[in-house]
Amino acid sequence: MNATDRTPADLLRSALATDPARPLVTFYDDATGERIELSVATFANWVAKTANLLQNELSAEPGDRVALLLPAHWQTAVWLLACSSAGVVADVGGDPAAADHVVAGPGEFEAGLACSGDRIALSLAPLGRRFPTPPAGYADYAVEVPTQGDRFQPYAPVDPELPALIVAGAEYTSAELVERARADAAVLGLTGPGSRILSALPYDTWEGLSAGLYAALATGGSVVLCRHLEQLGEDALAKRIESERVSATAR
Repeated sequence: MNATDRTPADLLRSALATDPARPLVTFYDDATGERIELSVATFANWVAKTANLLQNELSAEPGDRVALLLPAHWQTAVWLLACSSAGVVADVGGDPAAADHVVAGPGEFEAGLACSGDRIALSLAPLGRRFPTPPAGYADYAVEVPTQGDRFQPYAPVDPELPALIVAGAEYTSAELVERARADAAVLGLTGPGSRILSALPYDTWEGLSAGLYAALATGGSVVLCRHLEQLGEDALAKRIESERVSATAR
């Protein structure tokens, strides 16, 4: 990673320039048996398409607030970086009524209707499948995102000193986020490029977001993001840690 990187989007661009083929996010859902691995290049492509959806289709402007009513999931990670790319504020678990746009997953659709702006629904089904019928009042992310462009250019440069993330009531600028993620990496045991952390922490705290995405991104590492890990026995967990070449854990 470059010392000049000051936003999460900068970190992703540096990762893409350095080693686009390496894994960045490996996601497990132990309730469904899903496993999906995204290289830096694949993850960045999802981010670019989602950022184009935000900017071009939802007309999201820098400073707009996007309530993310989503669990720890690879698609949530994509939305976090897409928000950073477009300069909008990702409000994790935020109040939909106070948001300009809302992105919701199963169990959150009714709450998300309080948002008067655009509403995007994610099925969170394996491989990001479409809904048979989208929830009332929502557009289906899996329908909307494939047609978006593979390259993203914000209309205006993202200011690292402006708010970028709200989680657990705390607000962070892009620069603060990157600085904290770099500091957390050493504490979490991420020693640099090639480090690989397994995280089962939810995304509703800074600690969960850092362990489950930002710290690895800030140090050239990668994350094995696990949902419903409590359904996995200790022997199976030990095998996963070995097979995924995990060097640190957060759970």
